[in-house]
Amino acid sequence: MYKSFYHFLMKYRTIAPKDAISRFANDAYNDLAFPKNATDYHEISSYLELNGHYLESMAVFDEAWEEYLISES
Repeated sequence: MYKSFYHFLMKYRTIAPKDAISRFANDAYNDLAFPKNATDYHEISSYLELNGHYLESMAVFDEAWEEYLISES
């Protein structure tokens, strides 16, 4: 994988989020401790489970992760 998940997620960042992934992207952008260089599912998932209080559901992360895998393949 060439780009980090964070870098991928930032393409969903918008001024007025329309969906859960856009809200996730905006919140991850504002989370200064988010693992910005990570490409490992378990590293990001563990971080979000402990610190991702802004995430509506881990299903949002899973959906974004699937999109990330598709874009990187």
